[in-house]
Amino acid sequence: MKNVKIAYVFPGQGAQYVGMGMDFVENNPALEKPLIEFDKKNNSDLANIIRNGPQEVLTETKWTQPAIMFHSIAALRFLHSKIDSLSPSYVAGHSLGEFTALVANRVLELEDALYLVHKRGEFMIKANDGTPYAMSAVIGVKTNDLKAICQEVSKDHLVVVANYNTPEQTVISGTAEGVKRAGVKAKEAGAKRVLPLPVGGAFHSPLISKASNWLAKEMENIEFKNTDIPVVSNVDAQYYTRPDQIKANLAKQVTSSVMWVDSVYRLRDLGVELFIEFGPKKVVAGMIKKIDRNLEVISVDKEKDVEIAVEKINSIIS
Repeated sequence: MKNVKIAYVFPGQGAQYVGMGMDFVENNPALEKPLIEFDKKNNSDLANIIRNGPQEVLTETKWTQPAIMFHSIAALRFLHSKIDSLSPSYVAGHSLGEFTALVANRVLELEDALYLVHKRGEFMIKANDGTPYAMSAVIGVKTNDLKAICQEVSKDHLVVVANYNTPEQTVISGTAEGVKRAGVKAKEAGAKRVLPLPVGGAFHSPLISKASNWLAKEMENIEFKNTDIPVVSNVDAQYYTRPDQIKANLAKQVTSSVMWVDSVYRLRDLGVELFIEFGPKKVVAGMIKKIDRNLEVISVDKEKDVEIAVEKINSIIS
């Protein structure tokens, strides 16, 4: 077997769909056990929401986050059942996906991680405190130019860069007026499009700083284990293995920019030759290809993807 460096990568919210992950559990009911346990402990109905919807309930942040995590880990475990010798050199995830990555490298138990992201989703909504907020995707403006626009507008109305998704697509977040004004200035600076996003809060902005504090307190009650497989953090695109550093980054991540472009470059520079994405609709793969089209990415969204993935992986590592 070749010594190929592999990164497991995981998506954030936004690509959820009713029924996601259910094809993995149909013939492997053990994969659904953590979800059933989650519902018992939290007196919730997440398994039914994922299976049957409706979509508008699944899209509520407190359900979306554990739903996507469940799907990602079910896909990962199903793939491992077909090719059990596989192991990543690094893990990373986009926003919520960073928590999923910590299940993949065994820092967190799935049951604990599902609980944490459920609470994280609740906190991110609750923290807005009634402040009018917005988020928009800006396409076609250089990130440094957009950052400067946000800094200028923030003198009067808070707006920040929330997600550095690709060199061409950046998400801004903040007060409704700040996001609106920054969007206008972005168009004046040559933006191809400014797309308002249907979100439940001003994610990755100082407007939800309370959520960061609440999440930090929740994490005090959860065991974070040591790991030999580093996670690349959203907050600075550096890699970490120590539980105390990982927890601090997760709390900070709630209000910090998601440095996804830099994270992908970091993994590439660390020698990663193959990215394997687990999660809905192959969103991360699309971003990675826009960051560096020469990178090799395999996506596992549905059971039918696994056979193709195994074949590709074996051709690379054998």
